[in-house]
Amino acid sequence: MIDLLIKNARIMDGSGSPWFKGGLEIKNNTLKIIRAEIPNSIEAVKIVDANNRVVCPGFVDLHSHAGLTILGEPHHDPKIRQGVTTELIGIDGISHSPFKTRQELEKYIWLDAGLNGYPPSADWLTTREQLAKYDGNVAVNIAYILGNSPVRIWSVGWNDAPASNSQINDMKSVIRESMEEGAWGISTGLDYPPGSFASTDELIELSKTVQSMGGFYHTHTRASLKSKGTYEPWNEAVEIGRRSGIPIHLTHYRQPSQGEGSHNEYLGLVENGRDEGIDVTFDCYTYPYSGTSATIHIPSWAKEDGPEQLMFALSSPENRKKMKKEIRSRERIDATWRERWLHNFRQPQNVKYEGKSLREISEIRGEDPEEVLFDLLFEEKLGVSEVGTGTNAQTLPAFVSHPYGMIASDAILFGEMPNPRTYGCFPVVLSEFVRAEKHLKLPEAIRKMTSFPAQRLGLKDRGLIKDGFKADLVIFDPETVRVDGTREDPKHYPVGIDYVIVNGEIVIENGVNTGLTPGRSLIRGRD
Repeated sequence: MIDLLIKNARIMDGSGSPWFKGGLEIKNNTLKIIRAEIPNSIEAVKIVDANNRVVCPGFVDLHSHAGLTILGEPHHDPKIRQGVTTELIGIDGISHSPFKTRQELEKYIWLDAGLNGYPPSADWLTTREQLAKYDGNVAVNIAYILGNSPVRIWSVGWNDAPASNSQINDMKSVIRESMEEGAWGISTGLDYPPGSFASTDELIELSKTVQSMGGFYHTHTRASLKSKGTYEPWNEAVEIGRRSGIPIHLTHYRQPSQGEGSHNEYLGLVENGRDEGIDVTFDCYTYPYSGTSATIHIPSWAKEDGPEQLMFALSSPENRKKMKKEIRSRERIDATWRERWLHNFRQPQNVKYEGKSLREISEIRGEDPEEVLFDLLFEEKLGVSEVGTGTNAQTLPAFVSHPYGMIASDAILFGEMPNPRTYGCFPVVLSEFVRAEKHLKLPEAIRKMTSFPAQRLGLKDRGLIKDGFKADLVIFDPETVRVDGTREDPKHYPVGIDYVIVNGEIVIENGVNTGLTPGRSLIRGRD
């Protein structure tokens, strides 16, 4: 007997082709397309009438910060309700395996708590052990990419020091082992120590090993290179692809602000790289707001030895004076304090600051913004997040609609005033960029959220509706789907996404979470 039958569907298969009328049989998590009229005699454990709504593959998010938080909140409502069925974790150079000791892992989790939060417990060391945590225990599928920070910690340590040849060879061994255990490639976050201490040449050497095993390079680029030219952070990434042969994926790619280069030049960089024969792709999010840990403002030297050294710097009058001087030497710092808001306060005395800008908080407290930042980070043990305007909204549609680009959320999943894209990154493509503003057609939008990221990742049987493929599906109404969350009130689930199916099991039914957790770890070389 069939496990699940979907009838009266407008099937949009994820390839970019137009929809066609049909139905789907699902048995043992395997799809079979029905193009003929479905007889009434067909038997199934469960029948879903799509009522002429669109049925498409589940959305694949290539930039997820859910790797730790989903272990404590396995139903994962902010993302599964958007139609996301697969997420790539370990991005920004920040993955959480492998480590030599639990103490080292816990130390690393602490350093980046403002980006990735905390798990209920951290009781793994290897990539294989971490991936085992997700199988059958979470709502979505999890794919893993190895961050260069733990690789560097393993072989070089936490400090800003060049890697020796023997250390590079050691890092290559760590990479090979992690990829053999399921990682899909390597990620970098070249604004986040200690991975940011890696040189271009070091990254090229590591990338050669990843490329030889069929992986790709996923990068948050090195912002400090902008001092040498507007596009230099992204030129470095393309150069790594040029010299190592590895496929390059530029994450959260966009024109950061008006006047910061030309969006045509940003897109041209990708197009020219592909014309040259370098496999360059990118993803972008769909809101003008950026988001990160508030520790991003702290100079790298204060983070060299990890979170303990950073906590010491935050409590040291001499170090605070030095950090304050460096922060104030940067451009537009007053605008930064006014435009960005903080969230994820846990200490009772600080909860009242949720959603307020650092300038607002400094005016309430009657203190300089930098001093307030140091105090709050210290009191919250580094776990403060921030959101701000980090994208030119006028040129964002050009990135969302570009054929070499995909959609990815880069969503921080905690705090009471998160980035609104945490709840709306994918459905806003359907409601605003397709239906309202017509920046792209629906079949192309679906491709950019399904088969294209699945192709970039390397998934063999997901991302398309095709006979024999796995049953990760979304059923939505293209005329009513919308997102109601705003900057002031961000935590709203989408409307019009009625069903989400993961590995053949219904997780969202008529807009309600069923509580099932059929997600599994997707292992390179197996899936």
